Amino acid sequence: MTDKYVLPKDFSITFEKISFNTHRLITSQSICLLKERCFEFFKDPCNLYEITPDWLDFKMLNCQKVEVYEGAEFEYSIKVFGFKRMWKSKIIEYKPPDSFIDIQLEGPYKFWLHLHIFYDTPEGTLMKDLVTYSLPLYSIPFHWLIKRQLKDIFSYRSARIQEWATGNFKRKSNSF
Repeated sequence: MTDKYVLPKDFSITFEKISFNTHRLITSQSICLLKERCFEFFKDPCNLYEITPDWLDFKMLNCQKVEVYEGAEFEYSIKVFGFKRMWKSKIIEYKPPDSFIDIQLEGPYKFWLHLHIFYDTPEGTLMKDLVTYSLPLYSIPFHWLIKRQLKDIFSYRSARIQEWATGNFKRKSNSF
């Protein structure tokens, strides 16, 4: 399931249990570029394909017609444990170049809220992801597996972001 990649030395990922069925994933990573440059990359939802592991078979629908703003909605398809699923998200807060929040409108989770934050640092940018999610009741016994998959996804993402920031980024050949 895991692609081969090299994690940045300062990458961190933690999980917190908020309630019986709600959890939070928190990542942190330093990027050697200015916050504005980082935000430009992340505000383009088509770049999500570039930082998503191939085993998820991620496809964004209508990638060429994308505008990002508060209220914008996006549709993707992904494979979840071998099954194709639709994922629809919406930007509910958009504050360039500091942060944005997207929520899942349709997808594999009962609830998914993803806060992306960018902080200025002397070295460039500190990027944090805070993902609050709840599982459907039938999947609670498999949270350990879902947690491992999320760790793989966000670790891969971190490695690809590091490649992009350091000029070693090779775009995937598959196009939308």
